[in-house]
Amino acid sequence: MKRLDGKSALVTGSARGIGRGFAEAYIAEGATVAIADVNIAAARATARELGDAAYAMQMDVTDQGSIDAAIAAVVDHAGKLDILINNAALFDAAETVDITRASFDRLYAVNVAGTLFTMQAAARQMIAQGHGGKIINMASQAGRRGEPLVLVYCSTKAAVISMTQSAGLNLIKHGINVNAIAPGVVDGDHWDHVDSMFAKLEGKAPGQKKAEVAAGVPAGRFAVPADLTGMAVFLASPDSDYVVSQTYNVDGGQWMS
Repeated sequence: MKRLDGKSALVTGSARGIGRGFAEAYIAEGATVAIADVNIAAARATARELGDAAYAMQMDVTDQGSIDAAIAAVVDHAGKLDILINNAALFDAAETVDITRASFDRLYAVNVAGTLFTMQAAARQMIAQGHGGKIINMASQAGRRGEPLVLVYCSTKAAVISMTQSAGLNLIKHGINVNAIAPGVVDGDHWDHVDSMFAKLEGKAPGQKKAEVAAGVPAGRFAVPADLTGMAVFLASPDSDYVVSQTYNVDGGQWMS
C-alpha cells in the first residue's frame, strides 16, 4: 500500500520546479493531484506528462474567485480535498531605499494573502468533509533571517511561518494538520532568475552569485526538488498526524532550529 493511496491533493504553482516535484512524488505515492498554476498551458502540459492521476487547472492565488473555483474543481474531479501545498510564490530583490510599493504589494498578494486565503478555502472544505486533512505551506530559510537585498521576500516568508503556527493551532481541533517546509537554495529556473537579479544589484558576473551561494551550503551543493519531496510526503501522510504548526528546514544544514 502506498502512503497516499486514495488521497486528493492540490498543489499551487505546480506546472514546473518544486511544485512539479511535489506533484510527481504524490502521484508516485498513490494520490490524485491537481496541477494548479496561473499559466494554464504549462499546467496542462505538466498534467499530460504526469499521467492520468494528474489534472490541470488555472489558478490565480491573488483572486478569491479563482481560489474558490479551484477548490470546487478539485472536489468536482476527485470528490474531496485531502491535501493542499501552498507552493505559489514570487521573489524580488532591491536595496532597501529602492523598494517600490508595487513590488511590495505584488509579493504580499501572492506569498502572504495567497497563502492565507488558499489555506482558508481548503480548510473550509476539509471541515465540511469532516475527516481532517493536511495543509503544507512553503516557507523558506529567508523567513528565518533577514538578507540585505531581500527585505520584502524575507518578510513574506517570515509571515508564512507565523501563519502556519497560528492556523495549525486553530485547525487541529478539526483534524487538520498545518505545517510548513523551509527550503534553502533550490536549483532551477527560480534560482537562475535570482542569480540574474543579484548580478545586476551586486555587479557580479552571471552565475557568480549562484556559485558563491552553493559553496556556502554545508551539504556542499544546491538542493534539487527531489530533496524536498520526502518531507512533503511525510507531512501529507498519516505519519505526521501528531505534528502541528511546525516549519521544517530542508536546506542542507544552512539553518538550525
